Amino acid sequence: MIWDALIQPFADFGFMRRALLGCVAISLGATPVGVFLMLRRMSLTGDAMAHAILPGAAVGFLISGLSLGAMTIGGLIAGMLVALLSGFVTRVTALREDASLAAFYLISLALGVLIVSTRGSNVDLIHVLFGTVLALDNAALVLLCSITSVTLLILAILFRPLVLECADPQFLRSVSGLSALTHFTFLALVVMNLVGGFQALGTLMAVGIMILPAAAARFWAASIGGLIIGAVCVAAVSSFTGLLLSYHFSMPSGPAIILVAGVIYAVSLFIGPVGSVIAQAYPSHTLRTGKVEK
Repeated sequence: MIWDALIQPFADFGFMRRALLGCVAISLGATPVGVFLMLRRMSLTGDAMAHAILPGAAVGFLISGLSLGAMTIGGLIAGMLVALLSGFVTRVTALREDASLAAFYLISLALGVLIVSTRGSNVDLIHVLFGTVLALDNAALVLLCSITSVTLLILAILFRPLVLECADPQFLRSVSGLSALTHFTFLALVVMNLVGGFQALGTLMAVGIMILPAAAARFWAASIGGLIIGAVCVAAVSSFTGLLLSYHFSMPSGPAIILVAGVIYAVSLFIGPVGSVIAQAYPSHTLRTGKVEK
């Protein structure tokens, strides 16, 4: 019974194994980035950047159809362009960065949907917006694993400056010239992982695998290392469970994965030992105060 429910779908079908591998790769690469987005209070920035890649991916679709290379390159260019433009607008005008990003992402979302609609069908639009994790091929898996490898390497190199920037960005600027480099490199990692997640989960769901596991882990760990490990575990469990739900109950795979992560977040919100509803109501029964060590 357990074999039939949990193991057999992956043992019998190659598309399920490829989907699981792709989701695990996204979990390992995108979720640590999501942890730093949360710690830097930039969670909504991730959502804005996820929409920002849509017009670039749509232009790639317009030129080459559902081509992995064209849509990836287009998404990277569009995401980087929006990040740079929003930063430029923030520095030369009185508009704050969150408002600038919101403006650009709304324009990007509308433009991307319009571009896809001019040539593609409703099915193509759904593919771009919600992804097709069960249709990942070898080229997509190579791309996802490559993005994950590069992300983990860069995070290992910039881990200390990233932590310092989360804790006290002014201090980092005063003692090191790495502040600007760290910030823009981090934004590049966000865009890269959103483009990778886009291949599997679509532009609307890709940011979910970044933010929801990180938010859930916040209620179980009080150190940055613990947050990263917990978030990766939540993302992996959500991917495995979501794929099984999509197989057994004919649910859309991407939304199923994100909804499982949402359920884990909701449970963590109430019963997690660090800063949850119960932990706040009965602080004497928790081991931590709920403050994240930085």
